Amino acid sequence: MSSAGHSGRRVGRRTLLRGAAGVAAALGVATAVDVGSAGRASAYGWTRTLQQGASGSDVVELQIRVGGWAAAGAQQTYVAWDGDFGPATAAAVRRFQSAYGLSADGVVGSQTQSVLNSLESGDGSTAHFDWSEFHSGDGSGFSGGKVGATQVKENVRRLMYKLEAVRKKAGNSPITINSGFRSIAHNSSVGGASNSMHLYGVAADIVVSGHTTLQTYRIAETCGFSGLEAYTHSWQHVDSRVQYPSYGSGSWWWESGVV
Repeated sequence: MSSAGHSGRRVGRRTLLRGAAGVAAALGVATAVDVGSAGRASAYGWTRTLQQGASGSDVVELQIRVGGWAAAGAQQTYVAWDGDFGPATAAAVRRFQSAYGLSADGVVGSQTQSVLNSLESGDGSTAHFDWSEFHSGDGSGFSGGKVGATQVKENVRRLMYKLEAVRKKAGNSPITINSGFRSIAHNSSVGGASNSMHLYGVAADIVVSGHTTLQTYRIAETCGFSGLEAYTHSWQHVDSRVQYPSYGSGSWWWESGVV
């Protein structure tokens, strides 16, 4: 079920946040109910203030971006990508706002939107992660997995935003991606489980600079991850399996329990 076999890649990453100003107009985003139809959002064009009770594709995009702020402590919960701005989304927004020095009122106005957009990059990735960091270790990019490359890329984008939250909660410590997406062939070659979440682009094996794996595990418990491999390894596996029930692993799997 886990991430046996790791590429050990060390890829450089951005060191500066990219601001929203001057970036291109928004690309498409997910529909409110269909994860599979989602597109990239590069310099997302927020058109209104969002608050509890709102619904729509812009709420889906908000939920993606605050997904790593799902809980204040260890809790098996996540921010649903359902397009409905309910209490769980509002609570995640408040945690995000507090972490970034904003007024924690749960209302997503221009200031919050600007900070949300500072976490994205012009190519649709995020401020501190590059697409290449998540490419399959056999050189196949995002191809050859159990879903198409376009869907893998969108799944990786959503994963990136959760990892941005891990990075922030770890004191802005850089994160190394040891293994991201894996093609079926590469997953087999490294001894991965036959239905590993890596095959869909919803999992990563990470090392957080200056942090033990146990410390990383504890941070991940607050970030909406439903798959956590034991912290006894030199890396921490994280995935969002419960949010992708069609991938066949709809149960929570925190191998070391709540710590």
